[in-house]
Amino acid sequence: MILAIDMGNSNIVVGGIDNKQIYFLERITTHTTRTELEYCMYIKGILDIHGVKANDIEGAILSSVVPPLNITIRNAVKKILGIECMLVESGMKTGINILMDNPKSVGSDMIVDAVAAMEEYPLPLAIIDMGTATTISVVDIHGNYIGGIIHPGLRISLDTLSSKTAQLPQVNLDMPKKVIAKNTVDSMRSGILFGHAGMMDGIISRMEEELGKKLNVVATGGLAPFVTPLCKHDIIVDDNLLLKGLLKLYMKNQ
Repeated sequence: MILAIDMGNSNIVVGGIDNKQIYFLERITTHTTRTELEYCMYIKGILDIHGVKANDIEGAILSSVVPPLNITIRNAVKKILGIECMLVESGMKTGINILMDNPKSVGSDMIVDAVAAMEEYPLPLAIIDMGTATTISVVDIHGNYIGGIIHPGLRISLDTLSSKTAQLPQVNLDMPKKVIAKNTVDSMRSGILFGHAGMMDGIISRMEEELGKKLNVVATGGLAPFVTPLCKHDIIVDDNLLLKGLLKLYMKNQ
C-alpha cells in the first residue's frame, strides 16, 4: 500500500491504495498556518482510525497546488512513516506529452487526473475536476495533454454570492427540483447548480467543435455528484481518479 496525498486549496485528500483496492480515503481542511506536528496528528489519526500501521505502507506520494505546505506535509509523512514522500513535479515520468506553452505551469492535480483517466477510459477525453476551481482538461486521441479551462468553483461562486450581497443567505447544495425557483434560497441553488452544469455542457460542446471529435467525459472531486446529474452530456463520475493517478505516478517513478 502507498499513502497518496492530494493537497488542494480547500482540502487535503489522504488515501491508502495499491493495485488491488483503495483501503481508505479521508479529507482534512487545508490551512497554511498549521505546523508540521499538527499535520502529523491529522495524518496519524487517519491511519489509526483505519487500523493502518506504519509498516503496512511502503511509499508515499504528494500532489500539491499549495507549494508553501509541501515541505510541511512531506516532513510530517517522514516523521510518521520514516520514509521520503515523493512530490509530483516537473521532470517526473508521466507517460503524457504535455503540449502547453509552459508545461511546468500545469497544475499537478490536472496531470495526475490525466494520467489516471487516459489509462482507464477511451481517448479523446475531457477530465473535469470539481474542487475550489472547476478545471476541464483535454487529452487527445494520441494521448497528448493539449490544454483546458479553469473556472471558479461551485462553492467559491456560492460563497462569494452570499458574502457580497447583504440580503442573500448561505445555502446548502440540495438538488433543486426545477430551474424556475419560487423563493430566494431555491433560486440560489438553481442558479449555482444549473448554471455550473450549463457551463460544463457548453464548454464540452465547444471543445468537441474545436477538436472535431466527440469527447468521453469523466469527472472527479467532491462536488461532481451534485452537478453531473444536471448535465446533458454523459459524464462518468470517478471519485478515486486522483488516488489512482497518484498510484500510477508512484509506480512509474519509484
